[in-house]
Amino acid sequence: MDFAKLTDVMRALALQAGDKIMEIYGRDDFEIRSKSDESPVTVADEAADAIISAGLRAAFPDIPLVTEEQAASHTISTHTFLIVDPLDGTKEFIKRRGDFTVNIAYVKDGVPLRGIVYAPAKERLFYTDAQGVSVEEQGPFHLDKPGQTTPITVSKPDNNALLVVASKSHRDQATDDYISKYATADMKSAGSSLKFCLVATGEADLYPRLGRTMEWDTAAGHAVLQGAGGAVVRFDDHTPLKYGKPAFENPFFIAYAPGVALEKP
Repeated sequence: MDFAKLTDVMRALALQAGDKIMEIYGRDDFEIRSKSDESPVTVADEAADAIISAGLRAAFPDIPLVTEEQAASHTISTHTFLIVDPLDGTKEFIKRRGDFTVNIAYVKDGVPLRGIVYAPAKERLFYTDAQGVSVEEQGPFHLDKPGQTTPITVSKPDNNALLVVASKSHRDQATDDYISKYATADMKSAGSSLKFCLVATGEADLYPRLGRTMEWDTAAGHAVLQGAGGAVVRFDDHTPLKYGKPAFENPFFIAYAPGVALEKP
């Protein structure tokens, strides 16, 4: 894989998709439907998916592509692939809360090596560079020329005063019970893959997820966190979270800065 090319392509496609999403976001109304699993999908999801899928297939025709909005891709059996969630946080988009992202990642041998997370409404752009180091680019964002970037790194957490982030739309009692095992100084909620990025930048130390997610929800954020020195492990046994699983479904997991003393379930 040409990682310099991959970084450029992912960045350009994420920005193009983000522009389309924000165009639709600014409309007075937009179509919302329910998928077979009763999760919502909008015209923004589909428009962003069309932009990203076409761009990735043109640039990397020999690499399998898995994307949330194309059900046929969910039956692929592979451990090296590109994976896309064109609009992560659709509920946040519908409620106009801004916590939604464009996610693109490259997985090799089950490990998300490169990724980009773009939050267009919040004007925050995180990605792994050609060397695999995670950066945040400062706006305004231009398609043809990256702006100034700053390497990001996880915190050195204080286990007596941890900063925890949890899901905004999928919070439940089991999550709260697990968080209560830690000594926390601050608790915040965020939508979509932004939670991984908050850990990657040191704005949070710990993100536990006790709920259903798919690999396209997590791969890009996982890559960004990994490139910032963080880790993502299974909730049950604290082994590394791997990709290319059957139907691309994740178990419960914990994303964290390595200084956190993880509690058992």
